[in-house]
Amino acid sequence: MLNHAMRYVIIIIGCLLAAAAYNLFLIPMNFLSGGLAGIAFILYYLFNLPIGIMNFLLNIPILYIAYRYFGRLYFFDTILGTILFSVALDLTAFLNAYPPLSEPMLCAIVGGVISGIGFGLIFRSNCNTGGVDVIAALIKKLYSYNVGTMVFVLDCLIILSSVWLFDYNIAVYTFICMYIGGVLTNKMIDGFNMRKSIMIITEKPEAIADAIMIELDRGVTFLYGQGAYTKNNRKVIYVVITMRQVSRIKELTLDIDKNAFFIISDAREVTGEGFSHH
Repeated sequence: MLNHAMRYVIIIIGCLLAAAAYNLFLIPMNFLSGGLAGIAFILYYLFNLPIGIMNFLLNIPILYIAYRYFGRLYFFDTILGTILFSVALDLTAFLNAYPPLSEPMLCAIVGGVISGIGFGLIFRSNCNTGGVDVIAALIKKLYSYNVGTMVFVLDCLIILSSVWLFDYNIAVYTFICMYIGGVLTNKMIDGFNMRKSIMIITEKPEAIADAIMIELDRGVTFLYGQGAYTKNNRKVIYVVITMRQVSRIKELTLDIDKNAFFIISDAREVTGEGFSHH
């Protein structure tokens, strides 16, 4: 029960952060946004219609798609995120009268950072705010295109189609804001604490494994492989470490076997003993 309550709290915080970023940094500069929120922005600029209400109304067909093609659980998460984000947009609308910055580039950067963190919290909690994310997921389901690519393409189409209404500079600043927001959102989803997974092929696996466990206090797994040319069976060391430990593990390994072979890869999110727990 506590975990469920905390999830909803995080989603609400994410919606408030993203909405506040829009009202503080994007709207005062007449910036646009990707997705259906971008269409709501245009309706606000042209007819002064409430962004939150318009965002929800535009998402009604999207909610049907979520239910029809992705089931009740996805539909519930979509309608939850859509309602909370739409309400947050109108609740924080008063903030657009008090812009803290007047430089467009700074607004694009700061707005992108804060909105990216907000959406990252939402998506990390297995929720979404409807819009083109659902459309992109449907296109992936039907045609196997990459979701991230489809979201970007759809966002670009919405922004480019509105360029004739606004200054070209607005579109450029909007793309900058979107890019920064996307990077921060991905960071929030994947986790800021990037880890490294390392495979070590060596003639002295036991000695190196002992050194890693003693010196770095990291668990080690032996994988069993065979050389394609020599046909010799050997133990392959597999270990996951922090970024700061990379140079140390290389030093330890090469002190024991200067001919050791390394494969170092990014591990975007690691959970379990010795790392974070979710």
